[in-house]
Amino acid sequence: MNTNSMKKVLVTGGTVFVSRYIAEYYVRQGFEVYVLNRNTREQSSGVKLIQADRHDLGNVLHDMHFDVVVDTAYNATDVNLLLDGLHSFDEYILISSSAVYPESGIQPFAETANLGLNKYWAKYGTDKIEAEKALLSRNPNAYILRPPYLYGRLNNVYREAFVFDCAFADRKFYLPKDGSMKLQFLHVEDLCRFMDAILENKPENHIFNLGNKKAISIREWVELCYDVVGKTVVFENISDDVEQRKYFPFYDYEYYLDVTKQHEIMPDDIDMAKGLKEAADWYVHNQNAIMKKPLIEYIDCNF
Repeated sequence: MNTNSMKKVLVTGGTVFVSRYIAEYYVRQGFEVYVLNRNTREQSSGVKLIQADRHDLGNVLHDMHFDVVVDTAYNATDVNLLLDGLHSFDEYILISSSAVYPESGIQPFAETANLGLNKYWAKYGTDKIEAEKALLSRNPNAYILRPPYLYGRLNNVYREAFVFDCAFADRKFYLPKDGSMKLQFLHVEDLCRFMDAILENKPENHIFNLGNKKAISIREWVELCYDVVGKTVVFENISDDVEQRKYFPFYDYEYYLDVTKQHEIMPDDIDMAKGLKEAADWYVHNQNAIMKKPLIEYIDCNF
């Protein structure tokens, strides 16, 4: 990001995974970073807190100008209330989701694909669709980013952390079917780097799928998670008559995003082994930050 043109950044939230990482990223870049939240969690070092509920902003933002607003809004109400509360800003980026594409659509999903209910993501996906519509109806020049599974340091979702737990305990790993199902990931720093790229280049396109160029099979992903903590995995394959989400952190749903437009602007991805190693190192000292699910308990009771 050009330091001469970008000085003040507003990040909604700023205390959990994606929004926290974004806030800390721009602090490291030397920018004046404001976070908007209710101050119920620990704040990151270097940010400036605007303590407020986005649903009851009043005039708290009226005397402020932001060069860019980075919003992790969940629904149209979130977007509309923030826009109502903002007085002055230049650029607006909404972190949406690949959950906006129905699972029955033609893959890989392009940005122009039909949006609709995805049975795996349900209301989360349809709410993101409405958030996008609300934003574009009021600010057609805003940017909308649709990432797949995000990973990296600060991830509080029990995905790679679950595999790390299995690896640290030298457990064998219960793998759905033959492990060939592929997933698409994006390191959260690549999300930040891409925001830098679009703010510098101001592309004509305003909606972008994001993701690594290559998907990875769940077998390869688990092997990487074990490998970065110095362990070797032993698999036991589980048939498809057992509900996958009870013992594995992803739905039985393989999908691909067309990320051509992203990589025209930002050609490179962070190496996944490097990203997972960083995540594992962080997790060792932050296990209480994870929203753990009883996957291991289910495994121990049923396999």
